[in-house]
Amino acid sequence: MEATVVCVDNSEYTRNGDYAPTRFQAQADAVNLLAGAKTQHHPENTVGVMTMAGKTPQVLVTPTPELGKVLNAMQQMRIEGDVNLATAVQIAQLALKHRQNKNQRQRVVIFIGSPISEEKDALVKIAKKLKKNNVAVDIVSFGCEEENGEKLEAFHAAVNSNDNSHLVTVPPGTILSDMLFGTPIFMEEGAGGDGAGAGEGGAPAPRSNVVDGFDYGELGVDPTLDPELALALRVSMEEERARQAAAAAAAAQQAGGEGAGAEGEGAAAEQAPGGEAEAEGMAIDAMDEDALLQQALALSMQVEQPTPAPSSGPAPTPAAPRKAGGEAAAPTPAAPAAPAEDQAMADLEVDDPELALALQMSLAEAQQPPKEDEDKKE
Repeated sequence: MEATVVCVDNSEYTRNGDYAPTRFQAQADAVNLLAGAKTQHHPENTVGVMTMAGKTPQVLVTPTPELGKVLNAMQQMRIEGDVNLATAVQIAQLALKHRQNKNQRQRVVIFIGSPISEEKDALVKIAKKLKKNNVAVDIVSFGCEEENGEKLEAFHAAVNSNDNSHLVTVPPGTILSDMLFGTPIFMEEGAGGDGAGAGEGGAPAPRSNVVDGFDYGELGVDPTLDPELALALRVSMEEERARQAAAAAAAAQQAGGEGAGAEGEGAAAEQAPGGEAEAEGMAIDAMDEDALLQQALALSMQVEQPTPAPSSGPAPTPAAPRKAGGEAAAPTPAAPAAPAEDQAMADLEVDDPELALALQMSLAEAQQPPKEDEDKKE
């Protein structure tokens, strides 16, 4: 995370139209894009804006994560006076010194589009002070690049520490914001190339689109300008790569397992008859169990409702009870009992012989003809 203060050149020289539409408007567009890139790169990054011309350099917005404040300040900025680079840089250093989050790195971005009035030695002295306080400085020179070249190069050489500062020179007739896209100023520290090559008249070093180990150059999108689109394209590409890798692994596994598949089919064919026989045996066992169950049910029905066998002779007549004088009573012929009654009597004789005898006597008396009928016969 980083705290950045952008020093904007709002001097009268920025009315020049060698950068479309004017130097000031081209500079304002580049500042807006830079602020957006800084705030999107890390949620705790902050950006402030200050002027370098007029009666005195003035801080319009202290370092803040709110992009709207920066854009509003650029809209309200007025063109006036001459630039005062030395004072502006020192004020920017003080603004960074009083930042809220002390863990943020400090950076000053200077847009200079007018002649510098300070001497080179004074600038070098300020640059060494910035380096001592761990303040990195990015310089964008446009409009007066030839006149300011020597001073700015000396300033950059004095402030640079482990390539944390950059100097970019943009020739006239170009779009300032487009030229800055290919420089390390719009990127995180250490991600880009050396900006001094552009100051010698060559094209800016190509920008590296590798962020978090992923190269967005293959997608043709700048992750700092549209991070949501870049993330969506990255996820889509990673899913497609994973799908292709899975398809290749499946094809290799299928090609290597063709022989094993044939052997498996043969083993399955050998095991199939045994399985069919086992199934048939289980079916037969189930049929046997059903048949046995039906037989047992039939036997139980026969036990509950037994069929009496036909008797070969007359039913036995129970012995008549003896009288008190010792004479036996005349036997009374009994009517043959029904098969069910015979079975009931047999059960009673086994369980209670006395009750069975009483029942037999009552049945015998009921079957005797009445005495009136006998008298009439006589």
